[in-house]
Amino acid sequence: MGIIIVDDDSADGTGKVADRLAIEFDGYFHVIHREGKLGLGSAYVAGFKLALDAGAQFIIEMDADLSHPTQEVPELLQKLQEFDVVVGTRYSSGGDVDPSWNLGRRLLSRLGNIGIRALVGVHVSDATSGFKGFRRSALENVDLNDFKANGFAFQAEMTMACQRAGLAIGEHPYVFRMRNAGDSKMSAGIVYEAIVRLLPLRFRR
Repeated sequence: MGIIIVDDDSADGTGKVADRLAIEFDGYFHVIHREGKLGLGSAYVAGFKLALDAGAQFIIEMDADLSHPTQEVPELLQKLQEFDVVVGTRYSSGGDVDPSWNLGRRLLSRLGNIGIRALVGVHVSDATSGFKGFRRSALENVDLNDFKANGFAFQAEMTMACQRAGLAIGEHPYVFRMRNAGDSKMSAGIVYEAIVRLLPLRFRR
């Protein structure tokens, strides 16, 4: 299947770079271009659906800015032999964040993660992780059309959906790296969205 790149109408030329890669490595890169900023959650869903339609048996989701280290992908795939879902985590033994993070960002990330886990009932150490691996059967056992969150809260909602489907969820520690360019979108608003969007889902049958 190769690599799926979802371009959410990026203004930095990401889509053009992705198209060049798709031409240069024909058959290995598949690019989804979306008109307008439709959101992280629906971008992941679009990528998942294309991967399933193409017959992929194992799917890795990750950021394209190298903050999720590519050398950890074989470990995620190995653990998918044992688990239905594997969550890359910064907050278990062996995991960490980039040492260049300042104290404010560290506290926001750590406390926001603790709050989301406690309030919405996500039973993994890194509730907002966007570095995950799935068996095909795992994504087939959740309703990809039923997600409510479209920002970073999507990550916690996906984990919640996998828990409710009774899937076996494992974790893999990794070190989150500072992106080479661009600005982080992490903010208190992400925590607020997670609480507002996901807290009602905790009590929904």
